[in-house]
Amino acid sequence: MRDLLFAAADIWMIAIGFTCGITFIRKYSNWLIGLEWIIMATSGSNFLIYGITKAGTDSPMYHVAFFLDAFSRSIGFTVILVLGLLMVTHRYKPTKAVEVGAFALAAVLGFLLSQFATEIGTPGKVFFLVMALGVSAFLVYYGQRLWALGEHAHAGWVWFATALNVVVASIYDFAHIPGDDADHTLFYILALFTWGLAMLVIYRSYVVFDAHNRAADGAGSARAAVAQGAEKA
Repeated sequence: MRDLLFAAADIWMIAIGFTCGITFIRKYSNWLIGLEWIIMATSGSNFLIYGITKAGTDSPMYHVAFFLDAFSRSIGFTVILVLGLLMVTHRYKPTKAVEVGAFALAAVLGFLLSQFATEIGTPGKVFFLVMALGVSAFLVYYGQRLWALGEHAHAGWVWFATALNVVVASIYDFAHIPGDDADHTLFYILALFTWGLAMLVIYRSYVVFDAHNRAADGAGSARAAVAQGAEKA
């Protein structure tokens, strides 16, 4: 049963990551969140195969999983996510240099934090937790912005997913769920479900936030046109 729940949670995250990630890029030209969602879905796909085949720690899939996990926990699902959300909260328009630089930094840190995890030890684990708490603080603010727009349901879902993410981040490297097995199957069921939920909630809220921005822009253009007409008259 645990294996089935693990597979279901992983497939859930994979489906959301690829579907919403591609839409972020195609419809909203948000390469930051779009690529990060796709990377997380790719990570989930690799993890699913690794889990199903019961591959060992000497498998290339194990090292890929470790790298992609460190990639997202360090910069991907933290700094890159915040930069992507700033595109609707503050009309931020990242340059190509910023986008490429953010992913390059994530790749470098992902490599170092995965390849030298043992040598880095506790400081690396604390770093992951601090980054998770930092992005969670921003998501609380993001939820407040949604609430101010009257999108109370979306704000509530953002806060709920954020709370779950804080729980996952807090126990990831520091606690063991009672009754869990040596492979931490129960933890990964919770984590994969939480990450999938967070990606879906952020995508859906981004859609409505963008719609509000477009409506505001349209109203502003209409007022400007009326003002120009009045001046000519």
